[in-house]
Amino acid sequence: MEEDFYGSAYRGSRNANQKEPRARRASGFGGMIDDSMGHEFDLNEQLVINKPATFFLRMKGDAMTGAGINDGDLLIIDRSIKESNGKIIATAVDGELLVRRFQKTFNRVVLEPENKKYKSIEIGEFNTHMTWGVVTCVIHVLEPALNLI
Repeated sequence: MEEDFYGSAYRGSRNANQKEPRARRASGFGGMIDDSMGHEFDLNEQLVINKPATFFLRMKGDAMTGAGINDGDLLIIDRSIKESNGKIIATAVDGELLVRRFQKTFNRVVLEPENKKYKSIEIGEFNTHMTWGVVTCVIHVLEPALNLI
């Protein structure tokens, strides 16, 4: 199964090369500061594949806990990646924004939750369905009460 990826001419805001952070033994906060001095590490450069087509979404609810997506987590979503079987997508169904696993067969589309408390949603001919993008990364937030965005 081949996946279409539509890139853009935009390749980032800096010309600096990103360096992989050096991994060393954990020896306290001071050791970590000494190791990272002089090295830039930008999460946008590391986690965002196609900048113009990417947006961030805060997860609300527990429908995808089986996939490791918890309430309050930050999702990185790429609009340029085409939805395909098994991908986790952000989608609007009848005006409600959902994050679910996409499954398509010959004649039906089903949005699967990763929590047994929720039912699968079958997209019928009378449903309005618009995919916003494919989830490419999940950032777990330790303190969901913090409003970082």
